Amino acid sequence: MRELLRRSITGIVYVILLLSAVFLSSDAFDFLFMAFGLACLYEFKKLVNIKGYYVFVAYLALWWAFIYLIHDLDIIKILMAMTMAIDLALLVYLFSAREMTLTVLQKYLAAIFYIGGGCIFLTMIPYKNEEFAKLLIMGIFVLIWVNDSFAYLVGKTIGRHKLFPRISPKKTIEGSVGGLIFALIAAYVISMYEPILSKGEWMILAVVIVVTGNLGDLLESKFKRIAGVKDSGAILPGHGGLLDRLDSLVYAAPFAYFTLILFVYVS
Repeated sequence: MRELLRRSITGIVYVILLLSAVFLSSDAFDFLFMAFGLACLYEFKKLVNIKGYYVFVAYLALWWAFIYLIHDLDIIKILMAMTMAIDLALLVYLFSAREMTLTVLQKYLAAIFYIGGGCIFLTMIPYKNEEFAKLLIMGIFVLIWVNDSFAYLVGKTIGRHKLFPRISPKKTIEGSVGGLIFALIAAYVISMYEPILSKGEWMILAVVIVVTGNLGDLLESKFKRIAGVKDSGAILPGHGGLLDRLDSLVYAAPFAYFTLILFVYVS
């Protein structure tokens, strides 16, 4: 009971912090996810044993450049392509049956693009023509939360078939399907209140976010398993590290941004 209470309080504070940043101002949102990116990068750095602090400098330089200085969509697409390429390459690491050891260069690339790039695109998603679409980014948060919550509830209730027991023994196929179904329902409801995207576009975005978010969750589980730890950190009492909470969003962000480009939302 005490553990449940602690998790609930932490979860409420986390959601209030996100809501406050989103609805306070775009600068508050930018600063929050810059700080979240640093925290996730610190936890990832410990997981894969990266030495030194150059990775933080690289992340801050990229974040500042692409959030405040670079508005050329072609250059942004280059960063997006590099980030998605690293994310897809990491799937080889995730699904490899044998234990793969990342080189120092691969660890740095993963840190800068998988973690850093993910946080950058997560920060960039709500902007169009210098306007800040609060409900769009909140809708994306809701899709992730709905998927995670109902994947857990459905999996715990009727889950029988393991999704990827070698990496995450508690996840089930039934839970994953249940999470997707409820995320699609949530996307339909969100589309009634956020008209930037059509109902069909919200449904497509939900599928992209759920599929890539689940892969991001499994990928972080792989890194934790290799590191021999349960959580990426301890900053969130009862929940572990910040990367434990943001792993799905960080991995899904560049793919969501790419989907929005295809919808001709992002400019």
